[in-house]
Amino acid sequence: MDAGREMRGGQHQVLFLLRALRGLGVDQALCAPPDAPLRQLAAGEGFSVTATARRGEWDIYHAHDAHSHTRAVMQRLHPLIVSRRVAFPVKTGLLSRWKYARADAYLAVSKFAEARLRAAGIPAEIIHVVYDAAPPLPAASGDRVIAPATDDPRKGSALAREAARLAGVELHFSRDLPADLASSRLLVYLSYEEGLGSAALLAHSAGVPVLASRVGGLQEVVEHGVSGALVANDPAAVADALLALLGRDAAALAQMRAAAHRNWQARFTIEIMASATHKVYASLVGQKAS
Repeated sequence: MDAGREMRGGQHQVLFLLRALRGLGVDQALCAPPDAPLRQLAAGEGFSVTATARRGEWDIYHAHDAHSHTRAVMQRLHPLIVSRRVAFPVKTGLLSRWKYARADAYLAVSKFAEARLRAAGIPAEIIHVVYDAAPPLPAASGDRVIAPATDDPRKGSALAREAARLAGVELHFSRDLPADLASSRLLVYLSYEEGLGSAALLAHSAGVPVLASRVGGLQEVVEHGVSGALVANDPAAVADALLALLGRDAAALAQMRAAAHRNWQARFTIEIMASATHKVYASLVGQKAS
């Protein structure tokens, strides 16, 4: 279940999961709005799609966004799994507590997101950390410094622009990361809050080191000094980190590129994400059967 009407990071994760679970022989359907890009893409790949999830029709219901979570609870769909990909705290009002008490399991996108759920009183035993994934990308070999192009005020576009100016570095803002990473040396990913950081996963898939804010789940993706660097959200600090990373010689850069790719391969592939999700599905189906 995904109610998003744009094709953003969460919707890409749903599509990755649909494809991977198909490979595992799982019978599944996507519940999404008729005009949602995700629904159109899924239907085009032969997946069953619907606008309404019906109680008792499926062994598992998986809500991938807040609106779907609410709908599933209102319709009393069980067993219910809810993915939580955001960094902000769970609301503490009466309705929010009622809603969050009615899922059978939570998939937290990071240990940071898990901590947010536990702080809201969700029992630890029903929270499972399942990292998002990135597809395999061709190995990068270029010299460009890029950053995601976004209008989201929670992202640090203005901070990145100012830091690049201070460092005297040309920064390219990308609206097509998978394509632009191929010619990149470094991804600058600054944010004021982050559940995990899908752009950083993409960069590591391509073997591109990441300069990231030391916030939220980004600290679980980027290995400081190994696959990139973590930095405070301060223009001077970011500028210094930029110059330090770009000042590495060819051998040090190659080592960091290899480390970034190994990090993706060991932790953030679609197969790893799908397998971990499928294990949670199987455990809930087993509980239902018993």
